[in-house]
Amino acid sequence: MATKVNCSHILVSNENEAKQLMERIKAGENFADLAKKVSKCPSGKKGGELGWFGKGQMVPEFEKVAFENEKGKIVGPVKTQFGWHIIKIVDTR
Repeated sequence: MATKVNCSHILVSNENEAKQLMERIKAGENFADLAKKVSKCPSGKKGGELGWFGKGQMVPEFEKVAFENEKGKIVGPVKTQFGWHIIKIVDTR
């Protein structure tokens, strides 16, 4: 089981917007480009990159999804106190 994960994410205000982003990603749009255009998180400037983190470093809802999915998976929408996330599992170790 992974002890650290490397994720990118896109943060938006509402579930509908997050669902539309998932559709665009499934249709082939580039995750990092979308993050740069629409993410409300400062990480958006870096294509949504959050880098490596361990357990206890992210809010529980985000962390649960990050650690339960395998490398390469894009998951969402995920609701946290900050809004709605689309999460890309870049790598695990």
